[in-house]
Amino acid sequence: MRVVLALAPQRWLPARRSWFPAGKQSERRGHANALRPQLGRCYMINTTKRLNAATLVAGVAAAILYGPSLDAGPRVTPDARHADGNGSDYPIRPVPFNEVEITSDFWRPRLITQRETLVPFAFERTKPGVEHLRAARDHLAGAPTPDHRPHRFIDSDLYKVMEGAAYLLQLRRDPELEASLDELVDLIAEAQHADGYLYPSHTTGVGTSRQMMGDAPYEFVVHSHELYNVGHMYEAAIAYYRATGKGKFLGVAKKSADHVYRVFFEGDPEYNGGQPVLQAPGHQEIELALVKLYRVTGEQKYLDMAQRFLEIRGVTYVPDGEGVMAPTYAQQHAPVAEQDKAVGHAVRATYLYSAMADVGALTAKPELQRALERIWANIVDTRMHITGGLGAVHGIEGFGPEYELPNADAFNETCAAVGNVMFNYRMFLLHGDAKYLDVAEVALLNNVLAAVNLDGNRFFYVNPLEADGKHPFNHGTPGRAPWFGTACCPSNLARLLPQVPGMAYAHNGDEVYATFYAASRTSLELSSGRLAIEQTTEYPNEGDIEFKLTPETPTRFCLLLRIPTWTSDRFVPGDLYHYADDCNDKITLLVNDEPYPVSVERGFAKVDRVWSRGDTVKLGLPMPVRVSECHSSVLANDQRIAFTRGPLVLCGEGVDNGGPVQRFFFKEPPRTTSATTSTATIASGSFLQVALPAETVTAEGGVDQATLNLTPYYAWNNRGVSSMCVWFPRTRDLAQFDPLALPDDSPFVEIAASHTFEEDALSAIADNHEPRWSSGNKSTRWSSRPRTGEPQWVEGRFANARRIRSVGVYWFDNNKDVKTPEEWSLEVKREGSWSPMDLYVTDEYGTRVNQYNVVHPAAGLTCEAIRVNMTPQQDASVGILEIDVVFEENDVVRSAKGDASEALAK
Repeated sequence: MRVVLALAPQRWLPARRSWFPAGKQSERRGHANALRPQLGRCYMINTTKRLNAATLVAGVAAAILYGPSLDAGPRVTPDARHADGNGSDYPIRPVPFNEVEITSDFWRPRLITQRETLVPFAFERTKPGVEHLRAARDHLAGAPTPDHRPHRFIDSDLYKVMEGAAYLLQLRRDPELEASLDELVDLIAEAQHADGYLYPSHTTGVGTSRQMMGDAPYEFVVHSHELYNVGHMYEAAIAYYRATGKGKFLGVAKKSADHVYRVFFEGDPEYNGGQPVLQAPGHQEIELALVKLYRVTGEQKYLDMAQRFLEIRGVTYVPDGEGVMAPTYAQQHAPVAEQDKAVGHAVRATYLYSAMADVGALTAKPELQRALERIWANIVDTRMHITGGLGAVHGIEGFGPEYELPNADAFNETCAAVGNVMFNYRMFLLHGDAKYLDVAEVALLNNVLAAVNLDGNRFFYVNPLEADGKHPFNHGTPGRAPWFGTACCPSNLARLLPQVPGMAYAHNGDEVYATFYAASRTSLELSSGRLAIEQTTEYPNEGDIEFKLTPETPTRFCLLLRIPTWTSDRFVPGDLYHYADDCNDKITLLVNDEPYPVSVERGFAKVDRVWSRGDTVKLGLPMPVRVSECHSSVLANDQRIAFTRGPLVLCGEGVDNGGPVQRFFFKEPPRTTSATTSTATIASGSFLQVALPAETVTAEGGVDQATLNLTPYYAWNNRGVSSMCVWFPRTRDLAQFDPLALPDDSPFVEIAASHTFEEDALSAIADNHEPRWSSGNKSTRWSSRPRTGEPQWVEGRFANARRIRSVGVYWFDNNKDVKTPEEWSLEVKREGSWSPMDLYVTDEYGTRVNQYNVVHPAAGLTCEAIRVNMTPQQDASVGILEIDVVFEENDVVRSAKGDASEALAK
């Protein structure tokens, strides 16, 4: 690494097993008692006063619920004006989510599922984070913690779920949930040091540089997640304070933030040799949280911290490596105000851009706004999938080169889609342009909602635009998974979805914005009095939207109705996608059932008039099925088309289409006027479906006329695992009857097995895809699951008798239910009869992982087929990732993998 500007030398204290020895509570333990000198008296505020913009713009702002006896906590002024007096902020103010009642048949079931299933399920799954904090608490109390294992960010998942639970409390009081959160707050306070430090792995001494944590606190900020974790803790604490009025958790957050300020910007003798660290975190998050902490406390220091973290990024520290240590990975390649392209890890990037918008708005920094406009244009013009997904490239989980937007191999982390919503919503608040809302809506309705099933208990981490139903793209599974070792995505959903109602309405003076359409009710304060709004619609499934407006007294204001980009010549803003068909349907607008001219400015139709009680507005947005083509520079979508309806991306699923959907193609863009719509209903919910005429390739290589059934992308994989496709080919040559069929260069023309697990593929053993690791998390594989301890076999037949040089087997071993066999052997088929293959004298049937286990025949061997016989370990299944057969032909050794080398001997 290279230090670009050495503002302060970083001297690390010598490593020791624990930075904070057990048993010295008087020196090290903070806990609740350490807060006592800071506690202020409980207080009430006049809730009849209008909330100031600083609270409202947070998007998650809520009326604070007060009881007769609040827990003691630090005195804060939730509605404090800006300490610097400049009054800068977002010009547009959203109506808080807890002041919007959702009545939508589309959204309301999801919010119910959030409360009844997703959040309780997420709490159950984040128990390891609780144990992580308990270890820190116990160590500080002098108790041994011999079983504590290091983890960089497992507690952050717990904080995100707590934040989501606090939002639910703002919507409805729940004494049982509140009591559970109180217990967790007590634990977090007891895991925090007296000086405010909170990071269990360093507290107990188990965290080292080997786990990318550094050997001392803040020694490896680029990857330790120390600041990322506490950032999420701050957000949870603020949400809980706003929900309950209890100040203890907020006190923990303030204590941590004050500690970070000392260590990073002033210098603390206990850390970094007393010198200020002056390094931006490797994973952005604390910047967003510090802005929220400033809003709720009114303390200028926290906004200053957020600004300084932004200002030193790419200045005081720039890594000089590759991959996760590349300068672009965490957007450290240049000062943030000078950046102009989206690069690196996509989640880090969107969190950074959201923080830049917040700080830029609050400090009136036009250079940050200009940088964001450049970056946004780069995203929508070159780097965003049609689903709103960001970060197409595996490995760095981030942005690749411009126009690199693969389909089956797309990464598109769910958290990046969440970040896309956060970033674009802030850009709307900043600029008042609906194009930002259009991007946020596409990301929310497609990528974000696809990340959780309708039951609320299975999740996507990775969101591709094509799947064959067998490849385990989703961290080891070919469909949604119940949880992940790195569980940032499910916990992010737990905190985002309750906030969706807060994106429905906004206002600026006497301008009222209808931003996200959903059946709902709300009221807001205008200069002339309160205005009640009731919205009726079946959006996003239908485009008819009706508003009933009830002002206290007749008053003039401007109602701004978003006219989405998808009603124009393209589905989403930017140059990447455009419609390949025409639509002559017109947008309609009625005021009190009388036609009103539609004049669109910055993506909004304005209705400026004097309004009276009971006035109605009816907006009609035509929703035909549309056909999209992609920019010619996106090679993955060359000669392919995609289908959308309204704001929803459509996909085909094998479950609806009698087999792999990769066999469908369209020689010409279809006439979508012939498309029919219906509603599919399953136990966990319902969703729209579309049917339209298409062509398919047949098993014999011919072409048939057929009907292609399409499902909203968000709803795929709710009815079992099957194939899926968004971008369909325009030519017969690009269509595949069976994407899992053996390739032409496979050593075998026919394969069979004793048993194949339904989520695996037998063809994996001979698809010529080179494995990297035996774990099989990213490889299509064959396994005998769930059968354990039973002998298994796989066999492959050649096109004709072949002379074999060697056979290599690459075992699938996930160290769980599938393991290398206890023993195995080869049989060969000659002249119709099977017999054991005699091994070369020095060979053995190996079971090593992460490599081929190669055996050779004892003498020249010509055969028609081979069979691998396997005896599993007890209580385990067996699996194979690949079989490599090397043939001998005319003194040249030919591998099924396509390489060739001269024979060692004739």
